[in-house]
Amino acid sequence: QLQFVESGGGLVQAGGSLRLSCAASGFTLDHYNIGWFRQVPGKAHEAVSCISDDGRTYYVASVKGRFTISRDNAKNTVYLQMNSLKPEDTAVYYCAGVLFYGNYCPAFGSWGQGTQVTVSS
Repeated sequence: QLQFVESGGGLVQAGGSLRLSCAASGFTLDHYNIGWFRQVPGKAHEAVSCISDDGRTYYVASVKGRFTISRDNAKNTVYLQMNSLKPEDTAVYYCAGVLFYGNYCPAFGSWGQGTQVTVSS
């Protein structure tokens, strides 16, 4: 079972930036597709952005042009750079292994602890 440690969340004002990190724990993520998801209370996890093992990316429409996903296999870590943050980006953010279909990337496995992102207006 893939395990990840998410970090980098925090409280930021609207328009600000954060960089989230997703570190693989106990395995190397070179050959895995990885996704970032977010969840607000009472709702299902939403796929925010995914990156395939060969670097192809997916973004949900609401974050296109603002968020950038990247991976550093040498550091066994996937990042999510979030710029121009909006209050509606407030959520707990998780990373997970995914199946990558270009415009759809369902997660598999269990969720980790996540990292809270709060954007104040």
